[in-house]
Amino acid sequence: MGKTLQSMGKIPWIFLLAKIGSQENGTMYFLDDLEVYQLAQKFSERIWEIVDRWESFPKWRIGSQLTEAADSISSNIAEGYGRYFFKQQILFCLYARGSMMECRNWLLKSKRRRLITIDEYDSLMEELRDIHGKLNGYISKLKRNLRKGK
Repeated sequence: MGKTLQSMGKIPWIFLLAKIGSQENGTMYFLDDLEVYQLAQKFSERIWEIVDRWESFPKWRIGSQLTEAADSISSNIAEGYGRYFFKQQILFCLYARGSMMECRNWLLKSKRRRLITIDEYDSLMEELRDIHGKLNGYISKLKRNLRKGK
């Protein structure tokens, strides 16, 4: 059997970064496999599309804050996922949860200032509730793993 880069221990670093994952019960899981991460990515793209149609002042004043908070949810999940220790992973998930609360704040302001419709507000809040539930479940799993010493 021929030698491969992997068998020689010479895997290109960019491949390693793209395939960072964790192993559980013999199965490899990757960041993109996390449902909460997928939902957070989808949410931030939806926020971007909505804010993109706003006039310049609200886009600058509220839109930039809202998109940063929305982007921060998936970014913190990703950064935590790349950490080795469960305590660090949990901490970044808590940062993501804080960014979710910030999104709720900016969405309420957006609704009150008639930048989004009530239907958009309700739909976005439902997405956030779903992400919140999945994120809490993920945090609980990390805490169980921490207690087990995995």
